[in-house]
Amino acid sequence: MADVKLQIAGRPYDVHCADGQEERLHQLAGIVDTKARTIQGGTEVRQLLFTALLLADEAHEARAKAEKAEPQSDSLRAAVALAESREAAARDALREAEAREQALRAELDAARQASAPPPRNAHDRALLQIAERIEALADRAERMS
Repeated sequence: MADVKLQIAGRPYDVHCADGQEERLHQLAGIVDTKARTIQGGTEVRQLLFTALLLADEAHEARAKAEKAEPQSDSLRAAVALAESREAAARDALREAEAREQALRAELDAARQASAPPPRNAHDRALLQIAERIEALADRAERMS
């Protein structure tokens, strides 16, 4: 047990506290002293009574604000969780698109290697146009990622 000398509203008080709690007790006494000095007139007991009432009122208001903020923080946590899940889904979709792009590029490269000399008929020209469109789409997809 530690002995602490406190000064509240101009009067000294000797208080016992657990070892290591002296600094905290001085901080709390400073809050009470500051509040008590704002109350003018009356006896010392009355001054301390009003100080206790004012501090209790502040504590009550702080609790009410915390309780009001709690549902809001729950909503924010839910919104963050939703945003994180959407981000994960978007990453998965991007990976899938990249994999499809690589597969299409591989097919295109294979088709180019297997292709004969310049197209001779309408069918070959159509295939070449389709291949060019696929390549253009792949380029666009690559630029988006």
